[in-house]
Amino acid sequence: MSKSNPQPDLTVLSSNPNGLVYLTVNDWALIADKALRRQFKSGEQIVQLGRRTHGVYVLLKGTALVQVPSVLSHEIGSGEVCGEISFLDELPATADVTATSAVEVFFLDRSTLISLFELFPHLGSRFYQSLAAILSRRLRETIGSPVRTNKAST
Repeated sequence: MSKSNPQPDLTVLSSNPNGLVYLTVNDWALIADKALRRQFKSGEQIVQLGRRTHGVYVLLKGTALVQVPSVLSHEIGSGEVCGEISFLDELPATADVTATSAVEVFFLDRSTLISLFELFPHLGSRFYQSLAAILSRRLRETIGSPVRTNKAST
């Protein structure tokens, strides 16, 4: 759980168009201060289908394969999130997410995020807006509808 140099992490997190795009650098600094760092080896499961996540994982380094039954799988990388559906509805995960390389993540547990959102309501608003954009993009990709990647064009 090292927090020695979060700055490179913040650059990766704030620059990925498939990540939590509405968060500011200041938002990321608040989140990074409270997040737990976790590491996974290639082949290790990050999220398990049918089990609650109790939080959200944000990939800092590495890649992971998201596998949803009866749907094509896709790979996620630095700056992208997983476990967000289970986080939102507090139900079991809808996919398996397995590291395809060495992966380092920020794990943001529900109670920590809720506390941050109570202190900083605009952070919560931007966080949930980002999750909505991610879920919308992923749904459009699944059904084959065009996807815009520029947040300013939505």
